[in-house]
Amino acid sequence: MKKKLLNLKEASDFASKLLNRDISQSNISYLLQYGKITKYGDNGKTQIDCEDLKKYYKSFHGERENNWKKKLGDDLNWNLSFDYLREKDTTKHVHRLHPYKGKYIPQLVEYFLDDHTDEFKKKLLFKKDDIILDPFSGSGTTIIQANELGMHAIGIDISEFNCNITKSKMQKYDLNQLEVEINKLKKIIANIESETNIKDFEIDLLENLSVFNKRYFPTPDFRRDIFTGKFDEKKFGLLKEKMFNKQYEQLVRKYKIKLKQKKKKSFLDFWYIKNTREEIDKIFEHVKKIENNQLQMIIMIILSRAIRSCRATTHSDLATLKEPQLSTYYCFKHKKICKPIFSIKSWFTRYANDTLKRLKEFDSLRSDKKWDAIAGDSRIVDIQKEIAKKDSVFGELIRKKKIKGIFSSPPYVGQIDYHEQHAYAYDLFQMKRKDELEIGPLYKGKGKKAQESYIKGISKVLLNAKKYLVKDYDVFLVANDKFNLYPLIAESANMKIVNQYKRPVLNRTERDKNPYSEIIFHLKEKV
Repeated sequence: MKKKLLNLKEASDFASKLLNRDISQSNISYLLQYGKITKYGDNGKTQIDCEDLKKYYKSFHGERENNWKKKLGDDLNWNLSFDYLREKDTTKHVHRLHPYKGKYIPQLVEYFLDDHTDEFKKKLLFKKDDIILDPFSGSGTTIIQANELGMHAIGIDISEFNCNITKSKMQKYDLNQLEVEINKLKKIIANIESETNIKDFEIDLLENLSVFNKRYFPTPDFRRDIFTGKFDEKKFGLLKEKMFNKQYEQLVRKYKIKLKQKKKKSFLDFWYIKNTREEIDKIFEHVKKIENNQLQMIIMIILSRAIRSCRATTHSDLATLKEPQLSTYYCFKHKKICKPIFSIKSWFTRYANDTLKRLKEFDSLRSDKKWDAIAGDSRIVDIQKEIAKKDSVFGELIRKKKIKGIFSSPPYVGQIDYHEQHAYAYDLFQMKRKDELEIGPLYKGKGKKAQESYIKGISKVLLNAKKYLVKDYDVFLVANDKFNLYPLIAESANMKIVNQYKRPVLNRTERDKNPYSEIIFHLKEKV
């Protein structure tokens, strides 16, 4: 049967009609680029087979909900999947100011706090000028969205660095002055680079990589071959990795590049190539001299984001480090041979520019409502007192009005070491870690003892928070409760679970793409 070929615009229109939602030409280009559908045409005229496109959406999109429900249960609330959103929507404005493991998307906060018209929302009382609390505030998603919705917000986190991320997102800046400080640092980095031969080495390396990758990993043909299962990706990739590494080693010798650091005592000693580490130390010496505390903090966050991306690891293992990567390697994420990071320059420049753009965008959306991020233990912290120390007006507002409710995602049992995920920042900025005060950290495991400790910890947080809540409060906790601990937690806190919403978690960053869900527990006072 003769193929019905469509150009990009026609394919976009066809897919939009098929799915009953807007599918842009860039969406179609993405499918081509990553080998999800076959590209036809030549001389710059890209064409797509209508049936190929229909088959893709039927297998991946149209039946996605049914496939997930078969594996996770019919009680899955697909409305809370937010599958219609693009990545730029779920990482809008300051939400992508710094990476953070285990955070939820801002639209989830909006759904439960904002004034919707569905039957679920009619039962809730959140409105503008209410005070919202997040006792496990992480990188500040709840605080930011509450502010955007015109609500006062308080975040508490045991990690000082996490609180700094939140503060950096929420502060108001003189963006012109921030840009001046950033440009100073860009010049300093350029001067550091000129003192080494790293630039010439990378130019030579990238030229060799380009030739090699075009020959053995042509885009999109290679991705298409993987997607259709034509050969063993791992076996082929590792074979070509060994082949290119001979060229890499020759260039390292030619330019006399020193890869390994002598010391192995700290995170920065272990996970960075020697040149990158030296750049980081020199740049931070200049950051410490910035007199404006707010500007210094946001630039430290930019620097932290940059050095996270410069760790000597593969692109696939950025979220969970395995071992230092000091040579070129086959990249399962980009489907070609990639290189480690030898300089911080490009990442700092990229993230500095991105930060300015995101701060400016949030400035147009933010409200003038009160907010704060407290670095403390949510089990014992005196919220009203801590707020009043810095803002007496806000402190008095909490005393009189009280907090209307909580929206938070407590740590999951034995899943993340929250201090360790930012070990590079604690190391560089010499901040005090409080790992021993984390609730349910990875290093304590998931056994019975860990579960009992977790129940006790979360219950204490809720009991402490209740001192500052209104009588008819609403508490929403996002959790993957595979050990069924939250009924016990609710009981220990003299609360009852009045409802729960099971949602699919899409677009996870980890390589494990198995269907995964979490539950939003709605709790109220037990009468």
